[in-house]
Amino acid sequence: MNVLVLNAGSSSLKLRLFEITGASSFVKALARGAIERIGGRGTATFAPEGALPRSETVEVPDHADAARQALEWVRSLDQGVIHAVGHRVVHGGERFTAPARIDDEVVSAVGKLEELAPLHNRPSLQAIGACRRLLGPSVPMVAVFDTAFHTTLPEHARHYAIPWDLASKHAIRRYGFHGTSYRSVLSRYAEITGTPPERATLVALHLGAGCSAAAIRAGQSVDTSMGFTPLEGLVMGTRAGDLDPAIVSYLARAERTSAEEVVQWLNDRSGLLGISGRSRDVRDLLSSDDPRARLAIQMFCYRARKYLGAYLAALGGAEAVVFTGGIGEHSPEVRAEICSGMEWCGLAIDPERNRAAVGREAMIGAVGARIGAFVIPADEEIVIARDTVACLEGRG
Repeated sequence: MNVLVLNAGSSSLKLRLFEITGASSFVKALARGAIERIGGRGTATFAPEGALPRSETVEVPDHADAARQALEWVRSLDQGVIHAVGHRVVHGGERFTAPARIDDEVVSAVGKLEELAPLHNRPSLQAIGACRRLLGPSVPMVAVFDTAFHTTLPEHARHYAIPWDLASKHAIRRYGFHGTSYRSVLSRYAEITGTPPERATLVALHLGAGCSAAAIRAGQSVDTSMGFTPLEGLVMGTRAGDLDPAIVSYLARAERTSAEEVVQWLNDRSGLLGISGRSRDVRDLLSSDDPRARLAIQMFCYRARKYLGAYLAALGGAEAVVFTGGIGEHSPEVRAEICSGMEWCGLAIDPERNRAAVGREAMIGAVGARIGAFVIPADEEIVIARDTVACLEGRG
């Protein structure tokens, strides 16, 4: 079975084409690609697996058009027959705790959750709609939800301290995100260390445009930094992360605008971009001498270190800390700053190993440290592909 995986981000669309065979779901990668800067003049990069990528500048008004271009390219390949499509969907709410075969009812339910993850669910729905129109009902599709991994959160980590009746009435609770990323790195950590996944206890840091931390005990999520929406937790590229909730109403009154507008500012004008006033890209900020750029990096790392320490305490210690995501995989400077001063709890990274680990899997912990440290690139698309097949075969 050839499975096309579409992973829609806020301004990007990644694709992978896999051939999956056998009951053990053996995976062979056939092609990959990405469309960046969706919403105007973007860049499309496609390549059959093992070939040099081909990039071109394209007009991409929205994620529906990005999905159309992706499908056209895939179907032009000799191996481009598509038997099924797996879509990453960020917010599944209380209803979706496992992958779901996409139909009108699922699309409607995901649409109702759009306001909880406006930067993500809307792009996914656009891509899903385009695929349904262009491929027709003969090609089944599956939604794989980021929130599903965190359904194991215990009661004390799941709830907010707000009136119980309101929380119950409106399904307000901590859902958590980046679940497919955490599942991927947990699986790979288990492979490289020889630890059964159900025995692995670690803190994982997904650091990219969106950032979160997860405390994983015995292979299950027991706490995570994102909550009701992907806005809570760490400082991110354009998202504020944790803040006093009274700021929303205060700014709405002071700026004579709505609370909804303020929340939008917290999603797309804050974080690294808001602090620095110049960029949401860590690479730009690290290369700048501007004091606000340096402050943005310091705040980013400090918040991550606070969560790391908190989760080590919540877990009663861990075997390892794992970095993933675009920043986590490519920025030795950020990893070093986050781990700085953590020797007291047994976490120390080796400077040379850390500097050498750029965009590749590596053990970066110092020799003899009680807590291991790893860089493990996430492969969300393989997780989604396997979930798609399992769901369609009734195993998911």
